[in-house]
This record gives sequence, structure tokens and C-alpha cells, in this order.
Amino acid sequence: MKSRIPVVATGLLIVIGSGVKAEDNIVRHGFSTSTRAEKQTGIQVALTAPFQRGPARTKIVKTPFGITKEGRKSTLFTCTNQQGFEIQLTNYGATLVSVLAPDRNGKFQNVTLGFSDLKSYLQHSAFFGCVVGRYANRIAKGRFTLDGQQYGLAINNGPNHLHGGMRGFNQAIWNAETMENEQGVGVKFSYFSRDKEEGYPGNLRVQVVYYLSSDNAIRIEYTAETDQATVINLTNHAYWNLRGIESGKPVVDILDHELTLYSDYYLEVDDTLIPTGMLSAVKGSVMDFTTAHRIGERIAVLKQGPNNPRGYDHCFVVRDQNSGLPLAARVKDGVSGRVMEVLTSQPGMLFYTGNFLDGSEGGGGNKQHEAFCLETQHYPDSPNQPEFPTTILKPGETYQQKTVHKFSVK
Repeated sequence: MKSRIPVVATGLLIVIGSGVKAEDNIVRHGFSTSTRAEKQTGIQVALTAPFQRGPARTKIVKTPFGITKEGRKSTLFTCTNQQGFEIQLTNYGATLVSVLAPDRNGKFQNVTLGFSDLKSYLQHSAFFGCVVGRYANRIAKGRFTLDGQQYGLAINNGPNHLHGGMRGFNQAIWNAETMENEQGVGVKFSYFSRDKEEGYPGNLRVQVVYYLSSDNAIRIEYTAETDQATVINLTNHAYWNLRGIESGKPVVDILDHELTLYSDYYLEVDDTLIPTGMLSAVKGSVMDFTTAHRIGERIAVLKQGPNNPRGYDHCFVVRDQNSGLPLAARVKDGVSGRVMEVLTSQPGMLFYTGNFLDGSEGGGGNKQHEAFCLETQHYPDSPNQPEFPTTILKPGETYQQKTVHKFSVK
């Protein structure tokens, strides 16, 4: 099944904020529409076709999204700003489900991979749009030593530990609270990760807040506190395709997207994608995106290089890390005119070109290079590499990081 703009059949429709009536949301907002019969039965259907939007009110719509095998309910949150720009979120994995962004002609399309219901997320394993933790990316051989004690983690990616283990934060039902303030409209997700969950020490309280601002920026703020020394590395694992994703139509690959990475170095890795500890200069190599290049321009050369990679799956060192929230990446799709800029407080950013999407159900039916990821994070395997920026969190400290995705058109 291809990943598309969600089509959601739901029961109760709840509209929060701005005094908007349910009928106003259904008819005027444009994203949701109902026949007379559907209104009588309480069913809401989200359109999958692209369309033009007029001025909109800031609002949040809550709809049921499905029930886990354990009987826990998930909710879909649809957040819209004054421009009609829209994001959908669910408390399953604190996941970004869809992003409806305009092209240069004002046509709104989804630009991130996701599924239409919880059941599909439960059946697939590609981490579409979720929050990854307790530790994003890889930890070598699934073990690390902290304060003299060695901890063992699940081995779930070759010989290594990946994205928090067998049941990471992406598979949890998070508590959720809708928010509307001067920063925008959004949802605050919170999760309590118990001591020894997936092998990690310490009871960890985590909050992730998504804000959609009036200028079409998605701001993600992460905080966490622990009662015992632990390691932590959180990120959002959204897969992007700025060309736009439409139901029933083939997905165009992202190889013609133009990418700029504000990075002069990347982490050299071994054949299991664990950093060797060496930082390699990008200048003059296939890793050099300091000026804009098409993503696919040199990918064939990369695939013939050491370890025979399937594409880009490398952590880049973010430039100007001491400047607060530096610009880390800029991506443009020349056909639609959509531009996405990524700013982050994190020291690294994993650039991934959907190498393991193979058209199977595990990846939602999506094929290799039909989307890319820009995962802002600390470096992979930092707990075992003391020369890297630390990922240790101690009692009394607060883990904090921010990432912003800014959308525009050219």
C-alpha cells in the first residue's frame, strides 16, 4: 500500500479553538468534506486530491485514529494555521502523519510519507514521521558503559542497536495536550519511559511539542529529565518528498531535489554504519553539498564507493553549532517550487535517501529514493565514543533541543 494523504473515517469530530463550528470545518476548511449522509452518521472523510485554499482560521481538529492490540486509543490531531497550511499528528509514536504545503501556484499537497490509520502504522516498520528514542540511530553491538556499569540493549540492526530497540518510543502511545499560543498551534506529547525499558537505565520523563506557526514553520521542541544517569538522543524521522504525494498516483523520486547542507564534515562509518571516530572533510567529494546539488547527481558514484552503500545514510556535522539555532539544510524541488529549510540546535544531521524502501509492505509500498530524511540528532554511537559531544543525561539536568522546518516557495 502506498503512503498517502490520510483518508480518515471517524466518529466524533471535535474542533478546538477560534470558535469554529463543526460545519465550518467540514465545508469551509477544504481539507475535510462530508455528504449529507456522512454528516448524519458522524463520518468525516479527508480528501486526498490537491486543491486551492482560501484564508483559514487557526484551529485544531481531534479525531479517533485507531486502537492498539492492548486496547489503547490513538488520536489524530489536525492543526491548521491562518494560511491553510496543515499538519497532522498522532499520539502513537508522537508521529507527524502528514504535512499539506502549497506549491508556487498555491496548490496544497502532502509532502511527507505516512499512513491513513493506526492499523497501518502497526503493520509497518519504516519509522515514518515518528519520534525515535530513547536513542536515535545506532549503538555499536547494542551495549555501552556508564558510570562503570555496562548496559545491554536489543540487537535489531545487523550487529547493532537501532532507534531505541524492539519497542522504542515510536511504538508508544503518548499523552497529548493541544496548545495554542503566540508560537502557533500544536500538540504537546509526553511519555514516561521506565527504568530498564529496552535496557536503558533510569526513569525518563519526555516531552515533545510540535508547533505550527503562522509563517508555515513546524517547530519541534524536545525536553527530558531522568532520576538516574542515562543516555538520550531524540529525533523526528519524517520522510520528505517536496514534489507532493497524491493518492492513486505514482510517487516521483527525490533524486532531482536540490540539497544544500551547511556542513563541512561528515562522520566516516564502517560497513555496519557505526562511526569510526574520524571526521572527513566533504570538500570535493560526493558528500559535498555546501553548494546546491541534485540529490541524485552523484549517488551512482557513492554506491560504488567503500562498503557499497545503497545511497546516502551519513551523519553530517552541523556548522555554526554555537549560534543557537543554525541553518543546517535547505532543500528545493524545482517543479513545485517548494522549499524546506531545517534549523537545529543539534550537533549532527543524518541525511538518508530512503535506501531500504523496497516497495514492500514494510515500507508502505514505497520504493527506494522516493523520500529523504534529515534527522537532526547527536552522533551515532556517542555513548561509546567519548570524543563525540556527550549524550549523557544526569539527575537534575534537563535535556533540551529544538528543530524547525520552514516552508516557502520559489
